Amino acid sequence: MSPTVLRIVSRSSPMALAQVARVRAELAAVHPELTTTVVPVTTAGDRWPGALSALGGKGAFTKEVDAALLAGEADLAVHCVKDVPADRPLPAGTVFAAFLRRDDVRDAVVHPGGLTLDQLPPGSRIGTSSVRRIAQLAVTHPELVCVPIRGNANSRLAKLAAGEVDALLLAVSGLERIGEQDRISEVLSVDAMCPPIGAGVLALQCREDDAATIAAVTPLGDPDAWRETTAERMFLHVLQGHCNSPIAGFARAERDGRLSLRGRVFSPDGKTVLDAHEWAGPLDPATLGTSVAVALLRQGAREVIDAIPH
Repeated sequence: MSPTVLRIVSRSSPMALAQVARVRAELAAVHPELTTTVVPVTTAGDRWPGALSALGGKGAFTKEVDAALLAGEADLAVHCVKDVPADRPLPAGTVFAAFLRRDDVRDAVVHPGGLTLDQLPPGSRIGTSSVRRIAQLAVTHPELVCVPIRGNANSRLAKLAAGEVDALLLAVSGLERIGEQDRISEVLSVDAMCPPIGAGVLALQCREDDAATIAAVTPLGDPDAWRETTAERMFLHVLQGHCNSPIAGFARAERDGRLSLRGRVFSPDGKTVLDAHEWAGPLDPATLGTSVAVALLRQGAREVIDAIPH
């Protein structure tokens, strides 16, 4: 029996609510008879101004959402996959029911004067707290200075306008979701800035015993996004990276059914760069993710990751 009302829990930031609006619209198209309501929560990651590692990493953005779902206060959670830890399983009793069609995985430069990374003068302050971005900038643009900056995309744009930094690095998909894509001065290729695991993918999480909700949201799932995300999350799971380890990677499903995965591990200063890229052929996505992770472990990824304080 299908539900008539679906309660959706999400972070309360403008971007998170924009993501929920997409889910509600897609649900309405498939189930016009279904009423959806939003249960907004503020997470520890939203409240904490300092480094995420002090809160135990990315789980800081998902714990309160998971708790509301498990307590029965909501039926469905909407997550950015990149914010859901892959080094440990989902909370017991929950399951991903669908991954939505993937948005742009690339990073963008936002500069008030429209300058690109190559055009920024030495010493320019780049606002980012992402260890992945910091390590890759250290490789390609060591003359630029990374300045820690937290908060949602809207608050980061406000800090840029206030002159706290000279430029920002933000996800293209995030800027598109909040209608700020016109601020982009450069879109970085995946070769110039390898994306985070799960970039551009929204996940729908349900209680595993809630068959009605799972059945209602499963049609929203995209098969390519499922294959790509499964490979990427298994890659990260096998590496067992922590919140201070710069790990990047992305899978790509081709029209002919082939699946590839590129994975990269960096030291924080960018002086060590490990790279692996494989095609699945007949391998299933999880096996591909494992294979790429093992290739990097053979190159010394375990030692690089374990040498980073966290």
